[in-house]
Amino acid sequence: MTIQILAIILSITIFALVLELVRREKLTFKYAFSWLFFAAVGLFCSIFKGFLFMVSRWCGFELPSNFIFFGLLCAFVFLSLLMTVFLCQQNSRNDRMAQALGLLELEMKKIRERLDGL
Repeated sequence: MTIQILAIILSITIFALVLELVRREKLTFKYAFSWLFFAAVGLFCSIFKGFLFMVSRWCGFELPSNFIFFGLLCAFVFLSLLMTVFLCQQNSRNDRMAQALGLLELEMKKIRERLDGL
């Protein structure tokens, strides 16, 4: 089995796994989109390896393997940044929800006090 076939199989497997996780609602499309994008890029570069050589030369890399490692590093940094943004958004939503819950509890307490006074 050549490395090209292995890369194609791996890209298709990742693509199928992410689609299955979205189908089972274990992963939302918002989070899955970047994984699907990188799996598609991996599949494209696996099939058209001449394109990978051309782009790596154009970017100034002597070996395509160095370009692949650099690309993977950039992809992981991008995914980490994306996950950090999503985490910050979730924290903000949790803070707003906790504040709204606190206000509702305060209102309920005031209503109970008024009802007990009657």
